[in-house]
Amino acid sequence: MSRFLLALFCLTLLPTAWSDNTTANITQVSVPMQAVKLGAHSYFVQGLPGAASSENQGFMSNAGFVVTNDGVVVFDALASPPLAEKLVNLIRRITRQPIRRVIVSHYHADHFYGLQVFKALGAEIWAHRFAEGSTRSAEAAQRLAQRKEALFPWVDDTTRLLEADRFLQGDTDFEMGGVHFALRYVGPAHSREDMAMLVKEDRVLFAGDLVFRGRIPFVGDADSQAWISALDTLMAMNPRVLVPGHGAPSRTPRPDLTFTRDYLRFLRSQMQQAAHNLVPFDEAYEAVNWSKYRAMPTFDEANRINAYNQYLRLEQESGE
Repeated sequence: MSRFLLALFCLTLLPTAWSDNTTANITQVSVPMQAVKLGAHSYFVQGLPGAASSENQGFMSNAGFVVTNDGVVVFDALASPPLAEKLVNLIRRITRQPIRRVIVSHYHADHFYGLQVFKALGAEIWAHRFAEGSTRSAEAAQRLAQRKEALFPWVDDTTRLLEADRFLQGDTDFEMGGVHFALRYVGPAHSREDMAMLVKEDRVLFAGDLVFRGRIPFVGDADSQAWISALDTLMAMNPRVLVPGHGAPSRTPRPDLTFTRDYLRFLRSQMQQAAHNLVPFDEAYEAVNWSKYRAMPTFDEANRINAYNQYLRLEQESGE
C-alpha cells in the first residue's frame, strides 16, 4: 500500500513539474544564455556571433522580456524550442508571473521557431498582419528543412511553425500590470512585417532586426529606402536603451541607429548609381571603397549579398 500511495503522490506532482517544462522530450541546448536587466521591468538575452550553426546551436539572435505585476510580455521566441525553453527557465528565475504574450518582431527563423514553447504555456502570440501565411509558404518549408539539417537535433520533426493568434493592423498600444507598451509597425524594412516595441516606463526599445549592432546588417532584397525611414521613426521614439535584433544593447541609441541608416544610404547610393549607368555588378562592386565597413563582423558574409540584391532591386526600380 505504501508503494501505491507513493506512486500516486508522484503522479499528482507531474502537472506541476511539467508546467514550466512543456517540452521535456526535446534535446536541451548547452550554449550559455544570461538574462540582462535593462530597466525596472525590462530584460534581454544576447545571441552569439555568426550565422546559425551547430557551434552556437542556433542562438544567434536576441530576445527580450518584460515583467509586470500581471504577467510577462516576451519579445521574440528565439530560433528553436530548446532555446525558448532555456529562455523560459531564465524568466522563471526572476518571476513566477505567467507568460501572457509574445510579440514577434518578424517571421524569420531565428526569431520565431521557439513559439511552440510559449504557446504551450498559454501565451498569446501577436504579430503584424503582413506575417499572416508566412509559415505556409514554400520558402518557409525550405528554410525549415535547411534548419533541420543545420541545427539538428535542436530543430527537428517536432518543431512547429506557428502563426500568430492575433495579427495587428499597425501601431498598437497596450497596458499590462501597470506597464505601458507601444508597438510600432516599422516595415517594410528588414521584412514586410517588422514590429518594434517600446517599454514606456523603462524607455527600452526592442528594435528587432532593424538594427544589427556591431556588425554589417543582412539587407538582402529588403526595401532599403523604407528601412531608412523606419530608422528615423525609431530615432523619434527617443529610447534610453536600444535592443537590436543582433548584438549588444546600446545606451547611446542615436549613434547606432545612425550607423545602420548611413550604411543603408551608402549601399543604396553606390548601387543605384551603378544600376542607373548600366555598370555590371562585379565591376561596380569592386569600384566601391568599402574601407569604412570592411573590418566589421559579417562583412564578408553579408556585404556582397546585400550589394547584389540592392543592385537588382534598384535596377528594376530604374526601369519602371
